[in-house]
Amino acid sequence: MEVADEKGRVMHTSPQDVTVVALLADPDAPTEIAQRMARGLSTRLAEKSGQGQQFDVKVISEPFTAGTEDPRTLMRRIMDRGSAEDWDIIVALTDLPLHSHGRKVVVDLSHEHGLALLSLPSLGGLRLQTRARRAVEEAVLGLAGPQDTGVEEAPRRQWHPGPFAGRLTPVHQGQVGEEETADLRYVVSGPRGYLRVLFGMVRANRPWRLVPGLSKALAAALATGAVATVNSTVWTLAEALSTPRLVIAMVGSVALMIGWLIVDAELWHRSAEGSPEARQKARLYNASTVLTVGIGVLVCYVGLLLINVVWALFILNDQVFAAMTREPLDSTDYWTLSWFVASTATVGGALGSGLESDEAIRAAAYSKREQERRHMLEDDHAV
Repeated sequence: MEVADEKGRVMHTSPQDVTVVALLADPDAPTEIAQRMARGLSTRLAEKSGQGQQFDVKVISEPFTAGTEDPRTLMRRIMDRGSAEDWDIIVALTDLPLHSHGRKVVVDLSHEHGLALLSLPSLGGLRLQTRARRAVEEAVLGLAGPQDTGVEEAPRRQWHPGPFAGRLTPVHQGQVGEEETADLRYVVSGPRGYLRVLFGMVRANRPWRLVPGLSKALAAALATGAVATVNSTVWTLAEALSTPRLVIAMVGSVALMIGWLIVDAELWHRSAEGSPEARQKARLYNASTVLTVGIGVLVCYVGLLLINVVWALFILNDQVFAAMTREPLDSTDYWTLSWFVASTATVGGALGSGLESDEAIRAAAYSKREQERRHMLEDDHAV
């Protein structure tokens, strides 16, 4: 049954006064977050509303951001998507960083149409599930609550940016154009806002997933490490290297691996536009890619180091080692040798990464994931 609220908005309210909330989520991480959130969301909303109101939460996984990152376009898509459904409120979740008027968008709200667009990276890299749940709850309750018809700005005062704001990262209202679907926008800005969005993008990329995607590179690195560990020349070199040189070897091998993966898989994002905002987004994409790939490579490096230590403990003979290096084998030598071998093996792994499929590596880059969503939408239309 359709009824109109005091603002004239059409609400598809059931006879039991149940508000239908649709969580429209992009595929991959946003869908997983929405599905975990939906399990107890109806109960939490009913408890917090305090008006005997009931909620029915649905999760819809669709690549609604395919082909665009413009908040105005996305809000119109969300409104069109819900026009044929019996949804009262739509909260859209995306793991893309959204920009408007040079600012990084946290959330767009339309009280007239019952819409909210939430950019997950703007929530930061820590406690993402909790922050996303609190943000969705605040959005739904603000959109579902009674609107004061006496004051035009009342809907704006009902929203509280508590789920997003913190002492170190202030969230404030952003500019909204007259022709936009949204009537309220919150943004973050400045260096702290940039870092928050950047870490949120890296968190959404889930860099630990890069490790199993580098299986061939890891196999090459392990083979290199196994051979190097039993090489007497490597023993002598490891004994002669000072700690600063070992650090330089580690940093150099990791940097080489990161650079090779980015170049080989064509992860570097180049903007086709020359506007300052386009360049700013390109820098943000590239910074998140470097951090994501870097974390994945560091995890691989630590794994190689631990495996090399175990292998050295098993294979090395103190008498043979002393005869070759003229130094007794002690516990420090195991770590020094394993450290040097891990750096050498990482270089071997960089060469082995050329055998990887680009899809596994490209999954770490936002720009490539957006291309995959675009292809997915084109395939759906072609069916």
